[in-house]
This record gives sequence, structure tokens and C-alpha cells, in this order.
Amino acid sequence: MDRIEIKPLTRPLDATVSVPGSKSITNRAMLLAAMAQGRSVLDSVLLSDDTRSMADALRALGFIVETDEAAERITIGGRGGIIPVHDAEIFVGGAGTVMRFLLAMLTLGLGRFRIDGNQRMRQRPIGPLLDAMQRLGASVYSERDNNCPPVIVDMSRGRLDGGDTSVDARLSSQFVSAMLMPAPLWKAGLRLRVIGDTARPFIDMTLRLMEAWGVHGSRDGDTIVVPGGQWYRAQRFAVEPDASSASYFAAAAALVGGTVRIKGLTSNSVQGDLAFLGVLQRMGARVSWQPDFVEVTGTGQLTGVDISMNSMPDMVATLAAIAPFASSPTTIRDVAFIRHHESDRIRVLATELRRLGASVIDSEDGLEIQPSTMHPDTIETYDDHRIAMSFAVAGLKLPGLIINNPGCVAKTFPDFFDRLSNLDRSS
Repeated sequence: MDRIEIKPLTRPLDATVSVPGSKSITNRAMLLAAMAQGRSVLDSVLLSDDTRSMADALRALGFIVETDEAAERITIGGRGGIIPVHDAEIFVGGAGTVMRFLLAMLTLGLGRFRIDGNQRMRQRPIGPLLDAMQRLGASVYSERDNNCPPVIVDMSRGRLDGGDTSVDARLSSQFVSAMLMPAPLWKAGLRLRVIGDTARPFIDMTLRLMEAWGVHGSRDGDTIVVPGGQWYRAQRFAVEPDASSASYFAAAAALVGGTVRIKGLTSNSVQGDLAFLGVLQRMGARVSWQPDFVEVTGTGQLTGVDISMNSMPDMVATLAAIAPFASSPTTIRDVAFIRHHESDRIRVLATELRRLGASVIDSEDGLEIQPSTMHPDTIETYDDHRIAMSFAVAGLKLPGLIINNPGCVAKTFPDFFDRLSNLDRSS
């Protein structure tokens, strides 16, 4: 479909929903499985454009990757830190995690590898990761010498030993996670000083997943140490439901009123985006944690918040889309780096909110959104899945809202619009 009209909810919600597996965990688990020795089985995985890009990339590198879509299962034959092939051309589309994670992981190989992406990926900076890897002695560089993809990883002279370096993480915490995951397989391990505190929960997620797969590291202030000479353990591993995907249904309950129960999402999740439920509590919703689900109840009345969101940047669009319906202003701070995501999200959110009649001030690092009288219009999505899904939530309260290019949600949540349209019928 070129466009889809969102049908508003006609009554308070009383719905039980499930969401796909976490993209962040699925792609990390696939990489860890490939670096482990032996066969790993990943259950409840997300099957989307981004995770298929990771699977295809691993296949291009010679790994055996079997996908059972009906069972939501991926099986990977790990090679214990060896890259099976010595030359590969890899295309990752718009998958930033795949681009960044592979760049560091390929230093375990012997050969020359090229990683490329779509037009937007070629605009997304990767210079801080290249700089950090180069300081370790890796031959990694931007093919066009512009600190953006395509990138070349040339390990034809031998594998990387590791050592001490620093990385500027102000643009993306993925630069840190990329370096951490192969580090235990480097002879000298890694001592990494992290500059900036962007999206720290994603770094903590990476360390917790590495521990679950059998290796250890330690964090002291801005320095992370991962000893070398360790090995990942092949295993059967279940991926958590995606907290980012859950945010849209939780926000729906807060916006229109009623209750949504999200299956499988628990308070001990490794995902930092779970903190968004606390933001909804501050806005007036009630959140109740149960052993195997979380329940979010709203009254349809929201209060604005003033919040730094650098620890949960993917939630900025969700908050921005419901903020004009609040009774007081909402200020979103410290997220300048989301200008380099799938779209310039600060500019795009301001543009599309104004299209609906919202009063918005956009700054270099955030947004200020006033209570506004909204009217429906057609939302441009800029091929950005989070823009599409976030404004779809607003459409539950704003009759006649249309989303252009709804297919862009295939990046992380292929059947999002089906599940959203079933909210009225869920129980």
C-alpha cells in the first residue's frame, strides 16, 4: 500500500497484545552466536528487514544460518571467532546495527571485506568507530574518505590483537557495542574509554548479553574492560519481546484511555526503552507489572513532561506524537544525535507535528511541544519506521489521519498496522 488511513478507536481500550522479539537483542544474539563455537538456536526472534540483513550478511561471510519464519527461530553455526571467508561484499540496506556491528566483528577475519548500505546509510556517520578501531591498529576506513559508508575492513595482514583505545559515543552507543562484542576474542582484549553518555542502557544491554553467552567484562565510570582469551558459549536463547514496539500500544492506552496488557514484557528486561513506561506514568498513566506481562491503563488525559531522552532515543518519536494532546507543554532534551538516524528525526517530527496543527519549537538537541488543537492530514514518513508507527498512534485519536509509505515499518515491525487495527477487537 502507498498509504493507509488510521481508524480512530471508538471506545476505551481493553486489549491484550503481543509484540515481536527485540531487534536490538536479535541482532546482537545473531552476532554472538556466529562468534560462539557450535550450533546456537535463537527463539522468539524478530524477523524484519534489519534482522534479515544480519542473517544475509552472516551467510555472505560463510556462516550457516537457517531461518524458520513460522516458528520465529534462527539457527546459526558458530565458528569460535573465525570468519569462514576471506573476501566478501556485504549490503546492509538501512540496518545501522548490522553496519556497525559487522565492522568490528570482521577484525576477527583474514582478508578484505566491504560493507555498503542504502542512500540514507551512506549519509550516516561512522567516523568515531573507524577512529577507535584505527587506534587499535585495524585497517578500517571509509571508501569515499567522508567518514560514512561504504567501509572497508582490510585484515589481509592478520587479525586484530585488541588493546587500549577510546570511542566518541555521542552520535551512537552502537559504536561502543560494536567494539565490545568481538573484544573477548581479541588476544589482548579491550580497554575502552567511552566519551559521551549517549543511550547508556544499550551498552549495558550488550554487556549483559555477552555475559549470558559466557564472557565477562567490567565497567568503571567511563572505562570498560573486556579481557581477551575468552570464548562465547553456543546455546539455546530466547529473545525478549521488543520494548520499543511495545511503546506504541502503551502510548495508545495513555492517549485514548483504557487498558493494554503487553504479553512477555517483564520488569527485569535488559532493554533500556522499558523506561518509556515510566514516562507514561509521569504523564498520568498507571503501569502494573505482572510475572509475564505488563498492564498500562490510561484515562485519556495527559500531562506534559520535561525530560532528557538520550538514554532512550528511539522513544522520542512516540512521545512527540502524543505530546500535543497533553494539557501542558512537553520538552524533549539531549537528543541531537537522532538527526543522524533513519531520518533527521528532530526536523521530521517538527515538520509533521506542524502539519497536524501542533505548536512546536525545534532546537539543535530537542523539541518543545505545546498543547495544541490538532487536525488530520497526511503524514510523510521519510522511509523511517518510527515516524510511521508513532503518528499512527496519534491517528487513534485524530480521525482521518493518513500515513504515507506504511511499508517502511518492515524494518522492525512488519505487521504493525495489522496489530494496531486489531486493538478494538483484542481482549
